[in-house]
Amino acid sequence: MTKDFNEMEMNNKFGHKNCLFMRLINCIIFIACLFFISESYAETSKSENSLEQYRQLLAEQEKKFEAQRQILNQQGNELEQLRKHLDALSNQAPGAVEKASSPPQATTTANKDETEKTPDQPPSGPVGQAPPKSKEPERPPEMPRLTETVGGVLTRKGKIVVEPALSYSFAGNNRVFVDAFTFLPAITIGLTDIRQVKRHSIFASLGLRYGVTSRLEVEARVPYVYRADIQRARPFNIGAANDQVFNADGNNIGDLEFTARYQLSDGSGGWPILVGNMLTTVPTGKSPFDLKYEETSIEGTPFRFPIEAPTGTGFFTFQPSLTALYPTAPAVFFGNLNYTYTMSTNESIGKIDAGDAVGMTFGMGFSVNNRTSFNLGYSHRHFFDTKIDGNTISGSALDIGQLLLGYSFRYSKQTNYNLSVGVGTTDNAQDVSINLRVPMTF
Repeated sequence: MTKDFNEMEMNNKFGHKNCLFMRLINCIIFIACLFFISESYAETSKSENSLEQYRQLLAEQEKKFEAQRQILNQQGNELEQLRKHLDALSNQAPGAVEKASSPPQATTTANKDETEKTPDQPPSGPVGQAPPKSKEPERPPEMPRLTETVGGVLTRKGKIVVEPALSYSFAGNNRVFVDAFTFLPAITIGLTDIRQVKRHSIFASLGLRYGVTSRLEVEARVPYVYRADIQRARPFNIGAANDQVFNADGNNIGDLEFTARYQLSDGSGGWPILVGNMLTTVPTGKSPFDLKYEETSIEGTPFRFPIEAPTGTGFFTFQPSLTALYPTAPAVFFGNLNYTYTMSTNESIGKIDAGDAVGMTFGMGFSVNNRTSFNLGYSHRHFFDTKIDGNTISGSALDIGQLLLGYSFRYSKQTNYNLSVGVGTTDNAQDVSINLRVPMTF
């Protein structure tokens, strides 16, 4: 009994020791768990704090970026307006743009503190200043040159323009000559001569322009002319079976031309730009009064035909004119009034006065872009009757009308291409004319 009781007491002591040991282990494990949990919570709190900081930094950067974007958009709009203003002044219709004391200045609304914090940000103050006013007058807009007094642009002061040109024209008409008398409306006694005339002309010329001042330019032009005439004739009422064809051609220097142009007004106050012109022609070409003729006969009827073609007019001419230009971007309305005075000349047949002329040209030019433009116009000239020794030749008055189309292309800053086409609208006008000019500025 005593032995069993001792064993039981030892077992209780051993069990009590085991219980204490187990409780100690559980306490250690609990403390370790608390340590790891606290570490994890600290790490989580630290991550959350960093994430919040990044969010705040990102929000601040987004605000700065939005402010910069608004500034750039505003400056982009202002640059676009300045570009349109410059295009209108320089290429499209400078006279139509209202003159302002200074062009708009670009401004920004950025905060000064933000500008200091972000050095790459555009400045918040004005980024441009108004250019000084030019002392030169408002220049006429550039248009394709239709005639010597309509189109083109005045040469700048001190500049030289060399302008080679090549043109072609064709004219054809039928002429009826009646050397007879009639005693009934349907019966003619005498000779009726029917002629068909075709004329081809090629002009190669070289012009030189110089800008004397910002308002005045002078020009000289030397042409070389080739002309071919084809005449076909048949007497109508003598029974001739075959046509008689006569060819005449000639090539030589043409009539020299001297021109002066002066800008009278700059188009301010709603008025058009006015340009005065003076064109003088010197008869250096082959005169039509110095041609050689050939005489022949058809069925006993004499005919006289020229075997040479003239390359000049044979007269001194002076043509003052006034050109008006009214820009309304992107179009330009233009008009020209001119008067041609022709000096008389003494020839073998007597004193010949070819008759003066009055004319007008009007139309509209349109700028497609800063390099291309075209215009449409109409030109009409009336030549008064010719006189020989003071006697008026009845029926010698002429009316010449043309529909004009011009095209201009700016190849470079120094070189332009101008092409114009004229279509005759009256019996006395050329059927068609084509003119190509290549002005080069130096």
